[in-house]
Amino acid sequence: MSKNRKTNKAVDDSSFAKAILEALSKSSSRALNYKQIAKILDINDGPGRSKIAHTLNQMKLNGTVKEIDRGKFRLKAASSYFTGKVDMTSTGAGYVISPDTDKDIYIAPKHLKTALHGDTVKVYVHAVKKGERLRGEIVEITARAKSNFVGTVKISAKFAFLLPDNPKMPVDLYIPLTALNGAKDGEKAIAKITDWPAGATNPFGEITDVLGMPGNNDTEMNAILAEYDFPLSFPKNVEADAEKISDTISQNEISKRRDFRDVITFTIDPVDAKDFDDALSLRKLENGNYEIGVHIADVSHYVKPGSALDDEAIKRATSVYLVDRVIPMLPEKLSNMVCSLRPKEDKLTFSAVFEMNEDAKVLNQWFGRTIINSDRRFAYEEAQQVIETGEGDFADEINLLDHLAKKLRAERFKHGSIAFEKAEVKFHLDEKGNPTGVYVKEMKDSNKLIEDFMLLANRKVAEFIGKTEQGKKERTFVYRIHDNPSQEKLQQFVGFIGKFGYSMKTSSGKETAFSMNKLMKDIHGKGEQNVIEQLAIRTMAKAIYTTENIGHYGLAFDYYTHFTSPIRRYPDVMVHRLLQHYLDGGFSVNEDEYEEQCEHSSAMEKRAAEAERASVKYKQVQFMQDKTGQKFDGIISGVTEWGLYVELEENKCEGMVRLRDIDDDFYVFDEDNFCITGNLSGVKYQLGDKVRVKVKRVDLDRKQIDFFMVLE
Repeated sequence: MSKNRKTNKAVDDSSFAKAILEALSKSSSRALNYKQIAKILDINDGPGRSKIAHTLNQMKLNGTVKEIDRGKFRLKAASSYFTGKVDMTSTGAGYVISPDTDKDIYIAPKHLKTALHGDTVKVYVHAVKKGERLRGEIVEITARAKSNFVGTVKISAKFAFLLPDNPKMPVDLYIPLTALNGAKDGEKAIAKITDWPAGATNPFGEITDVLGMPGNNDTEMNAILAEYDFPLSFPKNVEADAEKISDTISQNEISKRRDFRDVITFTIDPVDAKDFDDALSLRKLENGNYEIGVHIADVSHYVKPGSALDDEAIKRATSVYLVDRVIPMLPEKLSNMVCSLRPKEDKLTFSAVFEMNEDAKVLNQWFGRTIINSDRRFAYEEAQQVIETGEGDFADEINLLDHLAKKLRAERFKHGSIAFEKAEVKFHLDEKGNPTGVYVKEMKDSNKLIEDFMLLANRKVAEFIGKTEQGKKERTFVYRIHDNPSQEKLQQFVGFIGKFGYSMKTSSGKETAFSMNKLMKDIHGKGEQNVIEQLAIRTMAKAIYTTENIGHYGLAFDYYTHFTSPIRRYPDVMVHRLLQHYLDGGFSVNEDEYEEQCEHSSAMEKRAAEAERASVKYKQVQFMQDKTGQKFDGIISGVTEWGLYVELEENKCEGMVRLRDIDDDFYVFDEDNFCITGNLSGVKYQLGDKVRVKVKRVDLDRKQIDFFMVLE
């Protein structure tokens, strides 16, 4: 009773906005949504929360607070001091990107105060005239982004240096000869900063790991992993914990689970996969309907909260897939053995089981722990052959699942789901890891079959937890959300595709989705497909993990999560634990704790994607090494003040034509229209134009390809 009186008093209090400001000031390090503010203010009823949301929007309009992410607010800075992250340039200057200002703050090299790329800093902004860019100087480094750097060792008679690979690292690391730890001149290594004495130009460091000679495949792949701060091995205690896990299943454990071992079950995965996360089962019911089981490796049975295995999985958050290797989130004993749904072996699973009719409508559903025994392991290519020929192992089952998947897909597209089929560049590699060929992986029906049943399971699990009866409190859960695209980015994209003769309607979210799907069909197999797909994906908002559900725009789902890949994604492990907790009748868990893990998982997912792209880029440059002087057709994929990026149609490798190398005119960069224009001739090169180029230089150390424009 007293709590209600306190709530009502707070809601009616004229100093309500002041209370919100105090709550935001107590949590100045991160943005808060109205639910988190309500928790701080001890407001639990609906009217109170609604008033917080309304007041926050009013405060945003009058400039008191700033909306950082959708529905998350923080105090608007009222002084000349800002906190943000440093974005270094190759010239040695930097920019501070702060959530407290819409403009980036330029930092001259002399004002960086030893700050490095990614560091969190406090910056003083100088007074500037209206319209001028913000300039400042760093007054404090509050958090270093990293202390380990990858580079090449250079040794002289009395000292050594590590020359960092990353062009955004503006200084070399001074390495005393006593701190080389066996590194030899010219080798690639990892060095850790140990000190940066006041007044010293270079930080002091020590070599922690020797990677090997540049150009060696293992050296270069490990260098990419180290550059993005992914560990090259598991700690000994984590490996030891994994080895202790038994691969036998007790009768007691089996008795607690629904048994699917006598139901036809199989996996469909990439040909080189070893970590089989998911399996499908199928049987016809007496009433003529079908029971489809989506069976997912029960990682949470083996990986317990607070264990060394769990701590390491939280830290890694994801497996990393480079061109020629996988760096798993879990040790091999778990990822490839105990948890992997290998054929002809009993395996513990967490399942979503659906009763469906011929039209793929879900009539009943069940979630819970199960045991399976997979009858067959298919590669995607094998399953595709079964679909195309109607012959082979489990042909009836695979073709029925394909039929149902196509029904699910059609229904999804009818409601506005976008059919992104991003071209995936793959390589043929020799025994030393050198690329002998480049090809683009195509999504076929067998891939889409698995995708659609995984989407179904993810959506239904999210709905099961997220949809609450009126008047009941929402339960904390991990969602995969995708915000609507900004109209500004959409209009830029529409302008770009217009150069190829394509158009889109964007008056509503659904119309945008339908138009995007038509565009994806129209460009399929065309030379411009990859460039347009890449830009379309960049136009969309980024999908992230969060406890605050806003739905998934790209899939047109009101509720969506990740449930189907716990061997390689930590959010799926969280989802399994939460699902079981709520199935057992548990109360809602701590939202802040899970939101923090969601933010970390989203950040690690982004970093893993960057490492993957870096490995692809390296292999592309390596593939082009012997092609100097050869001519190729390409498409302008980027326009900058220093040159044009060109993607080759034949192999999707990307390089640059530098403005100084286009010597038939003086070209001026037009940032607003993504083009350069010749001063005398008026000749224009713009994003999306088809061009012919000749390979000028291939620099494997810098991972760069330079082209000449062929002026014919």
